Amino acid sequence: MMRTHYCGSLTEAQLDQTVTLCGWVHRRRDHGGVIFLDMRDREGLVQVVIDPDTPEAFATADRARSEYVLKIKGYVRKRYAGTENANMVSGQIEVLAKEIETLAVSETPPFPLNDEFSNVSEENRLKYRFLDMRRPEMQERMVFRSKVTSLIRNYMDRNGFLDVETPILTRATPEGARDYLVPSRTQPGSFFALPQSPQLFKQLLMVAGFDRYYQIAKCFRDEDLRADRQPEFTQIDVETSFMSDEDIMQMMEGLTVELFDTMLNVKFDKFPRMTYADAMRDYASDKPDLRIPLKLVDVADLMQEVEFKVFAGPAKDPKGRIAALRVPGAGELSRGQIDEYTKFVGIYGAKGLAYIKVNDLSQGVAGLQSPIVKFIEPIVLQLLERVGAENGDIVFFGADKAKVVNDAMGALRVKIGHDLKLATCEWAPMWVVDFPMFEETDDGKWTSVHHPFTLPKGSVEDMKTNPGQALSVAYDMVLNGTEIGGGSLRIYTLDMQKAVFEALGISDEEAEDKFSFLLDALKYGAPPHGGLAFGLDRLVMLMTGANSIREVIAFPKTKTAECPLTQAPAPVDANQLRDLGIRLREKPKAEAGQA
Repeated sequence: MMRTHYCGSLTEAQLDQTVTLCGWVHRRRDHGGVIFLDMRDREGLVQVVIDPDTPEAFATADRARSEYVLKIKGYVRKRYAGTENANMVSGQIEVLAKEIETLAVSETPPFPLNDEFSNVSEENRLKYRFLDMRRPEMQERMVFRSKVTSLIRNYMDRNGFLDVETPILTRATPEGARDYLVPSRTQPGSFFALPQSPQLFKQLLMVAGFDRYYQIAKCFRDEDLRADRQPEFTQIDVETSFMSDEDIMQMMEGLTVELFDTMLNVKFDKFPRMTYADAMRDYASDKPDLRIPLKLVDVADLMQEVEFKVFAGPAKDPKGRIAALRVPGAGELSRGQIDEYTKFVGIYGAKGLAYIKVNDLSQGVAGLQSPIVKFIEPIVLQLLERVGAENGDIVFFGADKAKVVNDAMGALRVKIGHDLKLATCEWAPMWVVDFPMFEETDDGKWTSVHHPFTLPKGSVEDMKTNPGQALSVAYDMVLNGTEIGGGSLRIYTLDMQKAVFEALGISDEEAEDKFSFLLDALKYGAPPHGGLAFGLDRLVMLMTGANSIREVIAFPKTKTAECPLTQAPAPVDANQLRDLGIRLREKPKAEAGQA
């Protein structure tokens, strides 16, 4: 072994021992003829002292610079009183170096990797990701992620789950996003698809009798990117047989409780269940942040006859919504702050943000401050009673198509809650259940809310006669307003699967073409089964307090799905394209000129 200990693992337990360390120079300081090196490895930092009594080691340390790789043999001693560092595991001790060997030198890094790191562009960080990941913050996140996956594997193994790998090269299936396609050389004109999830394969594993499956699986989606999206991401994929939805939720609660207790010393008490309908009504979101106690109240029925068209229009529109948000004690918000919130909801398509400040209810309408009161005066006091308004409150209103109101007011609820520090706790886990089976597209057709293999509540006849009212046996785990996992019971009978395909407008021919392997499996005794998938990247992001999943993935892509480190995607050799039977279309001159 080249070393005896990791730098960051040394403590007072190694006092008076001779140790050998290997690592990088994090910082070098020269104090009155004595050189101090902060040495770094994946476990953390330790202070190394080199004095002139060891001339060879001193000369080597004198030549060392940031990011040099050194091997140091030395003696562990207690730091002098007053020089301890409580922020370091090794902060009570230091290593007095006796021998130093330079294993590798380093050019000056393109950005600092110590405490001076700030304002470095993400593009530059990703271009030099191998350097960026040397920073203690990034190393801690990667180590944390590894411990999370290890704990997950141990939990699943203890509960009888088998780790089974499923194919990466498969065929396209309708799962809501565009597939990444891989051309086949041996079957010209045909393509593999990279899996958006192992959904069908894990269902087939249940049909095959494996009973409990899990996999920490790579998944791929060619979709527009945001802070919590990547073209390739990692799922904790789970499937079980002969378990109810409640059984599965309790099993996954157990995993989550153990994760947070072990990794963060956070104790989760309970996971409330909330129906999708209640979540949308009260929080305008299917992933409500329950740390914020504010709720929305529907008031469209009171606005039916008002002369104010901004309210009357949505009130009479079957697809409209008018929601009120009471913010207790926020009547002191300035006009400038209200204007900022108006701009904020505009991001979500809202055309404005009406409000009423409740100064003194005992004065009736005269005690209200708002530009809209005169338009809704006949019902305004009834309205304030509906929302439970009190003196000192402000009430905001969203009125538009239901989707616009939900998007805008749901986001406003969370933003105001955080701005005014209204959160009642640090962590708020929950389940959202009873999702609609389908949602209507702009052209009046149905599309799956989750995927077409989700088990609906009710009978095959119900599905055929009234698909729009069907609810699914689906469940999403939500934490602090972020969906971290979702799943459902699956369809396991041929007649129900065909009924769902029929509701989605998938013909028998198309179903046979795309899903013959699944339909065949359902003919041969499929067990009742269901499962769930956690987003590992998103979960670790929340647990570490990172701002995006790119901060917890070793080699992520940018928001434009590019890798600055390897410069992927990149053109390929013409011979490779020829072997695949692919010819690239030349861009029209006008298009090429704009590029």
